[in-house]
Amino acid sequence: MEFLMLSKLLILCGLIELVASKECTNTFPVMASHTYRYEFLTTKNETWKNEVLAKTSQYHLTPTDDSYWANLLPRRMARQEDQVSWMMLYRQIKKSYNTNNRDGEGGDFLKPVPLNDVRLDPNSDHGLAQQTNLEYLLMLEVDRLVWSFRNTAGLPTPGQPYGGWEAVDCELRGHFVGHYLSASAQMWASTSNDTLKNKMSAVVSALSDCQQKMGTGYLSAFPSEEFDRFEALKTVWAPYYTIHKIMAGLLDQYTFVSNEQALKMLKWMVDYHFNRVQNVILKYSIQRHYSSLNEETGGMNDVLYRLYTITGDQKHLLLAHLFDKPCFLGELAVKADDISGFHTNTHIPVVIGAQMRYEVTGDPLYKEIGTYFMDIINSSHAYATGGTSVSEFWSDPKRLATTLQTENEESCTTYNMLKVSRNLFRWTKEIRYADYYERALTNGVMSIQRGREPGVMIYMLPLKRGGSKAHSYHKWGSKFDDFWCCYGTGIESFSKLGDSIYFEEEGNVPGLYIIQYIPSSLQWRSGGILLDMTVKPVVSWDNNLQVTVAIASEQATSLKSTLNLRIPTWTSADVARAQLNGQDLILPAPGNFLSVSRNWRPGDKITLELPINLRLEAIKDDRPEYASVQAILYGPFLLVGLSSGDWDIKPAPGASLADWISPIPADYNAQLISLSQVSGKTEFSLASSNGLIQLQSLPEPGTDEAADATFRLILKEPTRRKFSLPEDAVGKSVMLEPYGFPGMLVEHQGADQKLRVVPDSTDSTVFHLVAGLDGKDGTVSLESENQKGCYVCSDLNDGSSTITLACKSGSSNVEFSQAASFKLNKGISEYHPISFIAEGTSRNFLLAPLFSLRDESYTVYFNIQQ
Repeated sequence: MEFLMLSKLLILCGLIELVASKECTNTFPVMASHTYRYEFLTTKNETWKNEVLAKTSQYHLTPTDDSYWANLLPRRMARQEDQVSWMMLYRQIKKSYNTNNRDGEGGDFLKPVPLNDVRLDPNSDHGLAQQTNLEYLLMLEVDRLVWSFRNTAGLPTPGQPYGGWEAVDCELRGHFVGHYLSASAQMWASTSNDTLKNKMSAVVSALSDCQQKMGTGYLSAFPSEEFDRFEALKTVWAPYYTIHKIMAGLLDQYTFVSNEQALKMLKWMVDYHFNRVQNVILKYSIQRHYSSLNEETGGMNDVLYRLYTITGDQKHLLLAHLFDKPCFLGELAVKADDISGFHTNTHIPVVIGAQMRYEVTGDPLYKEIGTYFMDIINSSHAYATGGTSVSEFWSDPKRLATTLQTENEESCTTYNMLKVSRNLFRWTKEIRYADYYERALTNGVMSIQRGREPGVMIYMLPLKRGGSKAHSYHKWGSKFDDFWCCYGTGIESFSKLGDSIYFEEEGNVPGLYIIQYIPSSLQWRSGGILLDMTVKPVVSWDNNLQVTVAIASEQATSLKSTLNLRIPTWTSADVARAQLNGQDLILPAPGNFLSVSRNWRPGDKITLELPINLRLEAIKDDRPEYASVQAILYGPFLLVGLSSGDWDIKPAPGASLADWISPIPADYNAQLISLSQVSGKTEFSLASSNGLIQLQSLPEPGTDEAADATFRLILKEPTRRKFSLPEDAVGKSVMLEPYGFPGMLVEHQGADQKLRVVPDSTDSTVFHLVAGLDGKDGTVSLESENQKGCYVCSDLNDGSSTITLACKSGSSNVEFSQAASFKLNKGISEYHPISFIAEGTSRNFLLAPLFSLRDESYTVYFNIQQ
């Protein structure tokens, strides 16, 4: 029997038989964590390191040859002659690897349109995120990226190496360079930036020099000795994880940029590692190889299956099979949700590889594996963001309420879950997978950049009460000194934001599926049309998603084609509306596609108005005591409350969401102000803190301090509520509402007493906003409405941050005038267009999309007692 067929049988048997054991990790479990592994490898505490090594040795499997193979005997082969044949089969595998047949491929799937035919609207949220990422890719220097590769190859090393996980003493060095090759290839396809193309081509050329110098096909930033330890089942930090990244980067350089040199390098790399794996199997056993896979290997199976679709080389297919992880895929094959305790980002790529195996071979088992995996993640292991994992691992199913902390949702896992859902959608056209993609992209991926700062991203996405992206274990990363795994997937995610908006279906009447409503244009070559999709920015005060798909071609096409537009499950059909050139179309129910077929002409236009509804979503936890833990969503947008930990909400019996959640009107941003004073060379801002008003140093936007230093001016007279500039309120009676505590007001407690924040309006919450007593342009003073001649004053001259109400004496007092005068500024914080106010038990919450926050403290899940 040919080796390919034997290896398939072997792996299938492994899937069936190995599910009986959870011993599917070859390392002391905590060592599977990248965070822990980095701490272990960089510590100077040798005593602790030796203790850890002693523990890890207990977790190595010690496979035997013939005995282990005998344990894989399928149950149906119970006769003695079958057992003899089974043992002969094993010995034949160890002697031969003849592979001649190429398996049949999977079914007809939707195809992603070429990335270079899609262009994002540069002014959209996604376009700005893409541009921020491009700026970072252009910052990175070729010599610094390839420094360790050259050092390993014995070539000259100009420049200095980068730090963090790319440092010369980090065993994972080189992984980010692989990601860079993938990200830059996809970014070039997305933008056609020539500077980036020259830079990435220089990286490929430099890596080729390294590979040529070593002369074996080996290519890495670390020496091959790491693979000696890997194959000996000794402690080492995931060498195949890094090799996968380099291989995938070279493959993407070939796929997106047509770099033939990259493909040649990749095939030589595969030859080298094929020989290594073969030698392990021949010297020891197939199980010895599988045991080594309990160290993280990234998506080795996936990249090899992808390579096989290009080369048709049976050796590439066989090696891909050998990187499928039977003990994990077997659990999924028999539909067992036993993934708790597994390192999340070790195993999602294995599932992606299994999905690719289905596409390449047509084996339905691997389709079922991918489908079941997605089902259990969505039903039992996913947060409201769409993300999964706690401290890099899966927790018990439907037990998420007690996992909320700073180390939730490793960014890499979201990147990979998007691949899983994308594949499932291409196979099935089921809306639920497109909806998941939208949710995870919107809340998981778009949340990991720090505004428009190039190269500043997060590792984990905190989901605890009062959490902050700035206050997790890793905090925000730095441009050149971290290079975590999530930096690599991050630069890829923001380079391919256009890759899952449009998919096409071949046929006599070609079809285009529009599954993400992201402002963009598409040159649809199969359909012969140029398409522009505009999306009106979503706002809280107009609960409609408004999409226009216009044909921008210069000439009509003679080819009939079909446009299929997703009607998401989060909308409602009763008031949704669709039109073609102003004529109403019949909309299907949510969870289906609106399909329109015609010979498209220039100027043809489809418009959609899809209601966006508020809804609650309970955390995935089946324990009754956590039934009240719920998230608030607005369509696909996860709304979080600005909060340092408060989370209690108790709506009135029978109240609808609209009764206790209200949109923030469009004109509220014009009412936001900050008040500051200068002392010496330092500027201070008026701020609310722990229920009192005091002065603090002028804060940076996007922080808790910025929120504390921002107030909304409320005119006392309701009929004169609106104004376009804060200066318009001078001369009027006003109240001050702290930005982060909607509904509360600043109140004085009488002369020489501190100002505080209270929940209700009183006579003491009203102030007369007048021109500054110091007579300077741009300053204002706040005179008490019920204690005339008394003003809000600082004690900066006395070195205090206290704010009190002080009364003016009869004579002129320069110091008093200065203390009572504040520069009137625009609010440091501002309301995101998708902002709401939720009425809480002891306070109200300002709700905003998770992706809009930077360093502010927030709460994702609320205790909603209904």
